[in-house]
Amino acid sequence: MTAQAQTQAGVATPAALLALSNVEVLYSEVILALKGVSLQIPAGGCVALLGANGAGKSTTLKAISGVIDSEDGRVSGGSITFAGQPIHGLDPATVVRSGLVHVMEGRRVLQHMTVEQNLIIGGHMFPSARAMRAALERVYEAIPRLADLRKRTSGYLSGGEQQMLVIGRAIMAQPKLMLIDEPSLGLAPRMTDEVFAVLRKLRAQGLALLIVEQNTRVALEIADYGYVMESGRIVLEGQAQELRDNEDVREFYLGLDREGARKSFRDIKHYKRRKRWLG
Repeated sequence: MTAQAQTQAGVATPAALLALSNVEVLYSEVILALKGVSLQIPAGGCVALLGANGAGKSTTLKAISGVIDSEDGRVSGGSITFAGQPIHGLDPATVVRSGLVHVMEGRRVLQHMTVEQNLIIGGHMFPSARAMRAALERVYEAIPRLADLRKRTSGYLSGGEQQMLVIGRAIMAQPKLMLIDEPSLGLAPRMTDEVFAVLRKLRAQGLALLIVEQNTRVALEIADYGYVMESGRIVLEGQAQELRDNEDVREFYLGLDREGARKSFRDIKHYKRRKRWLG
C-alpha cells in the first residue's frame, strides 16, 4: 500500500522529512531526465531507490542536493521540500547547512590528504577546535576502522575504506538525512557487508537514509520502503518486504526465478516487465 493509499485508508504515516512532488528535471534545456517523480522519506527512515543504469536515480539525488545546476541541469517542475521548507533552487552549501548531505558515486576522497584531514574538511563549519574534535570522535565511534586509519593517506586506502571515509566525511556535517549513491559499487562482498553495517549503525542512531543501489538485495535488506525507477519515472513502490517478494523485482532486478535460482544473463537481458507495472 502506498503512502497516499495509507492516508486515504486512515492509517497514520510518519511526517515526511523529505518530499518530492511531481519533480521534473531538464538537462541543457532539451533532455527531460525526470518525469513527474514523487517520493517521501520520513524522519529516521531508510528508503531505497532502485532501477537499472540510466533510470534517473542519480539525477534524482542531484536534484535534491542542488548539484544538478553544476551539470547544466535544473528542476523544471514540481517541488522538493526538506523539513517542511522548499529547497529546490538552493545552492548545495545551503542545502548541506539545512541538514541534508549527498554522498556522491565514485568515492571522491581528497587523495593526497590523510583520513583525518578529509574528515576535518567535512566539518569545516564548526566554530571551535573543541567542537571539531568532538565531531571527529563521533565519526570514529561510528566507524572504528577510520580511527585506525586516521593518519593514512586517503589515496592508498582500499575501495571499501574510501567509501567509509566519504560516509564519515558526510557525518561531520551532522546531517538529518544522507543521500548515498551506489555505496557498494565495485566492492567485494565482504567490504559491501562492512559498508552496510556502518549504514545500519547510522540508522539506529536516527539518521534518515535515501540509498541508490544496484545491489537490490542488499538495499532491500536495510530499507523500510522502496521505489523503482525506469526511464525517469517511478514505476513501482512499496514496503521493502513487498518488493523483495514481488516477482517482477525478483526476476528483473535480483535475477532470480520463482524458485529462487539465479537466472542466466540471457534470461535477464530479454526479460520484459509485466504491463501491470505501469497499471
